This record gives sequence, structure tokens and C-alpha cells, in this order.
Amino acid sequence: MIPYSRQLIEQCDIDAVVEALKGDFLTGGKTVSDFEEALASYLGVKHVCVMNSATSCLHVAYQIIELKSGDEIITTPLTFAATSNTAIQCGATPLFCDIKYDGNIDERKLEALITPRTKAIVPVDFGGNPLPIHQIKEVCEKHQLYLIEDASHALGSTIDGVKVGHVADMTIFSFHAIKPITTFEGGAIATNNTAFYEQAKLLRSHGIVKKELWNSDMVTLGENYRLSDIACALGLSQLKRLDAFIDKRNEIAHYYDKRFSNNPFFTTIAIDQNKRSTYHLYPILLDRSLWCSKEDIFKALHAKGLGVQVHYKPVYQFSYYKEHFGEQSLETAEDFYRAELSIPCHQGMSMDDAKMVADTLLEVLTSIKGCLL
Repeated sequence: MIPYSRQLIEQCDIDAVVEALKGDFLTGGKTVSDFEEALASYLGVKHVCVMNSATSCLHVAYQIIELKSGDEIITTPLTFAATSNTAIQCGATPLFCDIKYDGNIDERKLEALITPRTKAIVPVDFGGNPLPIHQIKEVCEKHQLYLIEDASHALGSTIDGVKVGHVADMTIFSFHAIKPITTFEGGAIATNNTAFYEQAKLLRSHGIVKKELWNSDMVTLGENYRLSDIACALGLSQLKRLDAFIDKRNEIAHYYDKRFSNNPFFTTIAIDQNKRSTYHLYPILLDRSLWCSKEDIFKALHAKGLGVQVHYKPVYQFSYYKEHFGEQSLETAEDFYRAELSIPCHQGMSMDDAKMVADTLLEVLTSIKGCLL
């Protein structure tokens, strides 16, 4: 089975982890700050604070802006549930903005959703395709809102050669196993705001500050969201090859773009020429005539060894959201969900694998389309 995405662990990664295991500190040691500094240098930002997941980072970011009961955030429904779940954990209400047919939030529809209770806009770089972040920042500045960019898919993505992570008040990255680099689980907050960085470090470690000798003080209510030295050792090793990983994903994606041009079954998502995507996902969007057959297509591709996936069921369709926030419907988000399949595209694949994926996909769709005629 070729999965839609997966980690690539090589001997250098194993060696780095073994070396860390033999060290004096398994957690709370210098490898953590080394990884943070390397990430900040790679991104070109002042500060990075790593944590044990991107979900933890979102929760901390919301706490930093003092998100609370009665507040609202505006976010996308086309994301993993953590983007809005962590806002709810702070007592806030997520308002969902419809998307464009590239999977990213529709920045033209944001202002209509802003109310006196809105505290932040939280968009997601879907699949690694960079958002129109400058336009979204303008909306935030106009209405004095925080901008928290969930770039969990987009570590290493660029706009005009500048890496994602420079514009938002805080940018969230993920190092989950299927992301371009991994620390097993893990995430980071990147920011140019020193006060936010200091708060993030405090909140990830119980709200406790060390004073003198054995003395310490808890100055705020925090969590244990720390990332271990073992995980950071793996992250440091992987980070050295991140650009090579992204190059491979782009090579496969560009092959798909050409191979699938003008096919009768689906469209692909074009990335603007001034952007570079990590291609955490390579989505295809099935023709409407195939939406009713999507489950059959999914099963047939899995049976052929292609581990396709769907990204994402709109968050507001989950039972919890219906029970707490009522029925909702956003036209483009729902059409995108009906159409979308993510096909394999990752650095662990060869170009022969990519050719097999393309051949198999077109073969299965030809067969299923023929049965519908």
C-alpha cells in the first residue's frame, strides 16, 4: 500500500535519536532549544517555541490572546478539528467561513462574519498551498483582530520566496508523522512577538518559572505541552533534509499536473507561480458525475494498493458541532468535500511509484465511469 503521505526515517535519523537517548537529558535539555533555534533560522523569524503537538500550540496561542467565553474566532471548516476544538476549550465560539475551490478560506467572505465578539481570524494553508495571508492580515488590522495562521501543512511553503510564518501574529506548524518532517508528534509556534514567545514557553510548562536553587513559582495556569529532547533530536535531523523532501514532493506533484492535464474525470489544484507548496496533500477534485461513486472509487483504489484519503469532512458536520452550534451549510466547502480525494505524494515515493499511482487512478476511474454510462 502506498499511503497518501508518510514519514521518511533514514539511518541518520536513527543515529540522532540513539545519541539523544544516551544523553543526560531526555527532556528539558539543550536539544530542545537547538531545534527551536534551527527552526527560527530556517523560517527567518525571531522566535520558535516547540510543543508536543500542533493542537497544543493552537491551545496555547488562544490562551496568549486571552480567548475566553463570549469571544468568537473565524476559521475554515476544511481543516482537522483541532483548529476550532481548542478555541472551544477556551470557551469561545468558532464561526466558519466558506472556502474557495482550492481548499483555502475565502478571504472575500471574512468581513461579513466579523462581529463585536470576534477576537481572531484563524485560516489554514490547505495541503501546503499558501494562503493569501497579506489580504487576510489587512482585514485583521482594519478590525483590530489577531491573526493566527494554522500552517500545520505548510512548513517550508513560500510566497515570493518568503517562507510561511512571517505575517501572522503567531503561526502554527505540525511535525506529526505524515507531515514533511516529523518529531513523532509535535508542533511549534513561530512569532516575531517576544512577549508572545515568552508566554508560550511559560504556558507549555505548567506556568512555572524557576527562581533560585530549588525555588520556583507558578505564576499562571499552564499545561505540560513540552516536546522531549528525543523528539527534537529527530526534528533536527529531519530539518536538514526538509528542502530535499519538499523538492521530491514537488517533483511528484508536477508530474501529476502534467499527467492529469485535461483528463475527463477530475481536476487538480493549480498553485500560483509565485508560491511553492510543501504538497503535504495532493488533492484531486472529482467531476460531479462521479460524486455518487466516491465510496466505490475509494474502496477500489485501496484494493489496488493506493492509500487515498479524504480531506476534510467539514468540521460543522460532526455530531458535537451540530449539538452545540446547530446545523450549518457552506456551499463550496460541501462541494469540495464531495469532490476531494488525496492521492499519494510524499518523499518516500519513487517516480515509478508516482507513475503507478497515476496509471492505477486513471484505470479505476475509467472502469467506474464506464459502469455509469
